[in-house]
Amino acid sequence: MDKYLLLDDFLSYISLERGLSDNTALAYSVDIKKFYGFMDSKGVDILSVRRDFISDYLWSEREKGRESSTVARNLVSIKVFFRFLNREGNIKEDPTEAMDSPKLWQRLPEVLNSSEVERLLEAAGSDDIQAIRDRAMLELLYASGLRISELSHLKVLDVNLEVGFLKCKGKGGKERIVPLGSKAAIAIERYLKVSRPDYLKSSSDYLFLNRSGKNISRQSCWKIIKKYASLSGIKKFISPHTLRHSFATHLLEGGADLRSVQEMLGHANISTTQIYTHVDREYLKQIHKKYHPRP
Repeated sequence: MDKYLLLDDFLSYISLERGLSDNTALAYSVDIKKFYGFMDSKGVDILSVRRDFISDYLWSEREKGRESSTVARNLVSIKVFFRFLNREGNIKEDPTEAMDSPKLWQRLPEVLNSSEVERLLEAAGSDDIQAIRDRAMLELLYASGLRISELSHLKVLDVNLEVGFLKCKGKGGKERIVPLGSKAAIAIERYLKVSRPDYLKSSSDYLFLNRSGKNISRQSCWKIIKKYASLSGIKKFISPHTLRHSFATHLLEGGADLRSVQEMLGHANISTTQIYTHVDREYLKQIHKKYHPRP
């Protein structure tokens, strides 16, 4: 059977039967097509792939300088694809069945400590309308652990300042309820009264608006984070999810249980949340090294 027909069948399966989003299906498609290219270069038919061929491909990606997280995602795509081929009877054995879990490839996320978070928030401390909006966004990201895409699509009615909760739709359209925190609620209330009316050009349900009166884009949110990280003098590598990572890590450091953090982050699988326990262990090692008489 033609390998691209197999890929089409696989993409239909994950979209229609598994209910995965178009973006996720596209990511799988890109990963599998890249894997196809590597197998073609080796003269290997996709239905004859062995485990060692997959290992060679993953190592070739690492040697090209790909991030561990990217290689891990590639492995996930390949594992799901071959599981599908095995399920459909296209192959007798799944060559990925005994392969290492992708979590072994994950890099621990960079997080800010509490003082760095304070510096980041204080960098957006002026009284102009943009800084007031940006401060509300940063406070909310740190208080709730939202993804930037979730923040971008948040609507005014999704936030209940009196009760101190918000609702958002995460990956796969799953809705969850997340606590706000009093400081984030105060910053949002100030933004709604002082800044948002200036950004509002016509009727809009979205909470955070840009100069055109439309909901602020993910790219703009990311630029805002980088801007205030630079202003605050933070030298660490900052990613769009840095405040989300910091939110989860600080909760665990403070004694929160893993299940609660999983619920607030909107992770479908607790194994995704468990990466933050590794970050927490690194923190404990630092404390031990700093304060133990024989580190």
